[in-house]
Amino acid sequence: MATGTDPDLSAAADRPAARGVHHASRAAIPARHLRRDRWWLTPAATAAGLLAFVAYSTWRAFAGADYYAAPYVSPFYSPCLAENCVPMKGGADWELVGSWWQLSPALLVLIFPLGFRLTCYYYRKAYYRGFWASPPACAVPEPHATYSGETRFPLILQNVHRYFFYFAVLVAGVLTYDAILGFRDANGAWGHMGLGTLVLLANIALIWAYTLSCHSCRHIVGGRLRNFSKHPVRYRMWGWVSALNARHMQLAWASLVSVAVADLYVYLVASGAFDDPRFF
Repeated sequence: MATGTDPDLSAAADRPAARGVHHASRAAIPARHLRRDRWWLTPAATAAGLLAFVAYSTWRAFAGADYYAAPYVSPFYSPCLAENCVPMKGGADWELVGSWWQLSPALLVLIFPLGFRLTCYYYRKAYYRGFWASPPACAVPEPHATYSGETRFPLILQNVHRYFFYFAVLVAGVLTYDAILGFRDANGAWGHMGLGTLVLLANIALIWAYTLSCHSCRHIVGGRLRNFSKHPVRYRMWGWVSALNARHMQLAWASLVSVAVADLYVYLVASGAFDDPRFF
């Protein structure tokens, strides 16, 4: 006599036929999905938020004016690389492009942070769902007949995200320099702080948090290590980046809002809408 349960008999007992249920095929469900909640609110809100930022940033990028109010420079226009940049004190304008560039200086630099965000793993999910309905939400099938993922042009270009990360670090470094320059007055004297200083500091803090929480950054720090115990410093750094990575979505939106607010603040001060309040 067998002392244990026969696995073949147990498996047979779990089969539909053994339970008196016979299914010739999958259940016929006429509805496209069974979700009854307002699942469309999230992709709709995502699309609306991204469209609002695209509209605002496009206007400001092509404006080519009111982006410097000493000592503040808009993050959309920094580093200012063209000769048609307005004169800035303290070396905030780099002037690496000659007089042949007649368009807005912002168009020279925005390609790098834009490329970083456009290829970001979170933003892919956001605009894939919000604009392409691929898929629009969990447990909701997408309307497309075929799916090729990111194996064909143009989506195969998403693989350059890791390279845009390096450019994003450089841009974040320049914006950090700009935030430090904010501790000056309009004449370039150090030891002053205004409301714009706090705006630029908050913006760069969120930009660094978003940049360092990137999946590519996490892989660079510790993704190829086979033994963490032999690399305690990199393991500690990997733990910090992983903690930020868990908030990557929130940091993506917070930094997107902060960079627009920082640009808007500089624009309002530069256009004369109000004077920058100075604390000391």
